[in-house]
Amino acid sequence: MIQVRNLSKTYNGTTVLKIDALEIPKGQSFGLVGNNGAGKTTFFSLLLDLIQPSTGNIMNNEVQVNNSENWKPFTSSFLDESFLIGYLTAEEYFYFIGDLRNQNKSDVDALLAKHEEFFNGEILKNKKYLRDLSKGNQKKVGIIATLIGNPEVIVLDEPFANLDPTTVSRLKKIIKNLSENPKVTILVSSHDLQHTVEVCNRIVALNNGVVVKDIQTSKETLQELETFFAV
Repeated sequence: MIQVRNLSKTYNGTTVLKIDALEIPKGQSFGLVGNNGAGKTTFFSLLLDLIQPSTGNIMNNEVQVNNSENWKPFTSSFLDESFLIGYLTAEEYFYFIGDLRNQNKSDVDALLAKHEEFFNGEILKNKKYLRDLSKGNQKKVGIIATLIGNPEVIVLDEPFANLDPTTVSRLKKIIKNLSENPKVTILVSSHDLQHTVEVCNRIVALNNGVVVKDIQTSKETLQELETFFAV
């Protein structure tokens, strides 16, 4: 379970995120939506201890993330392409992440084979460095790398951006399959309301750093969100 208490982040006197209380149960597929500057990436950066909170804290399975690194073995994330290692090939990167997560080469190869359709023949065995791949293909690498080592918490920031329609459809299938595992908690942020509603069973909307909606996904959710953001 992820627990947020009295969390805020302030820059130069401006508060960009303020969440008094939020709980994300284990096994939930959690969608975070909002306009640019709403606080989505700030929240994920706090969750991953990339920045320090101004007040409050986040607990990840009873570990306070800014006080201990004990959450890292069971948590994985992909925020953007800058977190990749550009001078490695895709295979080298996958095996590097495997080493970090105590996975041997055969473990990683088995995972890659499982997601061969998602790669669409564009990632493996082409001897290209990651920096030379398209943004979409870099994103494919980053997303699949988060699955190495069977993490219990998976954080994906704007995973649908820069992907073609076929790849988006395949990614949604991957996320839906992951969400069927009661031990895996998935957090997805996106500007795309429809994609997020389709893969998440709970949606939280941020506006100016504050939670303005917290709803369980239903047939009416997409229309409710579209109406809200149209104002």
